[in-house]
Amino acid sequence: MSRRSHETTIPPPRLGPPQPLTTAEIDAVVRPALAEDRGGGDLTSITAIPENARAKARLFPKSAGVIAGLPIFCRAFELCDPSARIKQLVEDGARVTSGQDLVIIEGLARALLTAERTALNFAQRMSGTATLTARYVELARAGGMNPVRILDTRKTTPNLRKFEKYAVRCGGGENHRFGLFDEIMVKENHIELAGRALQSVLADLRRAVGSTVRITSEARDEREALAGVDGGADVILLDNLSPAEMTRLCPILRARAESRGRSIELEASGGIDERTIGAVAASGVDRISVGALTHSAPALDLSLDLHPQNG
Repeated sequence: MSRRSHETTIPPPRLGPPQPLTTAEIDAVVRPALAEDRGGGDLTSITAIPENARAKARLFPKSAGVIAGLPIFCRAFELCDPSARIKQLVEDGARVTSGQDLVIIEGLARALLTAERTALNFAQRMSGTATLTARYVELARAGGMNPVRILDTRKTTPNLRKFEKYAVRCGGGENHRFGLFDEIMVKENHIELAGRALQSVLADLRRAVGSTVRITSEARDEREALAGVDGGADVILLDNLSPAEMTRLCPILRARAESRGRSIELEASGGIDERTIGAVAASGVDRISVGALTHSAPALDLSLDLHPQNG
């Protein structure tokens, strides 16, 4: 039986390849980004490049990684030159090698230069997130006896959350809640400000949202973890606990849930990095959330070569 309670109908994990971003979703971010960079016009290209000059561009990585954001990359060039011919050679989520051709573009030289930096900024950062996510997924699989899922957090760049969470999925990770509206997470500050016990808060929340919304209860120790189970949370988030402590707690918490005729998922979070994730994955948790996937991923080094094109 799934570790999720059979009495609830909460949505399944947000795993697997992401849904394609729509043109409207892309344009809402890329149009203002292009406008920010272009301002009143590209002073260099307007003077140095003939108006009707054409060019061919080739996008390739300088190191191996996992690609994300190519539709966004391509859309930046479409917006600057609607007549550009664009050939995307790999799909988001693909593992690529250094020097591999990713996108070929033919179009007006000025337009290609205008779009270049904005397009690269999106693709490099999203591919960096996808690459780091894939690394954590690999390390978790190596460390755990059972598959342990890697989740992102809300530690994202303002207004770029949809892009960054998309990139996490490209890297094989899972999306945590998107915002404050789609799932419930009860943290220390909520209990302090609510002025009542955790179990009471959880019971109120369950009555308010019913069985179709996932409730996660943060726990800093065994007492809070047990209270989260008793209060009916779907997920117990073990915050900043050592792998040894989580190894001890996981069977205790599952037994407590089973004694109440339900099941739970256990999540590890807080200070987890590439050095510690193997031990965390082996502790018995179901999922590990890592803020670094979106707030600290190094950009994947991508390069765009441009050459004059006749005709």
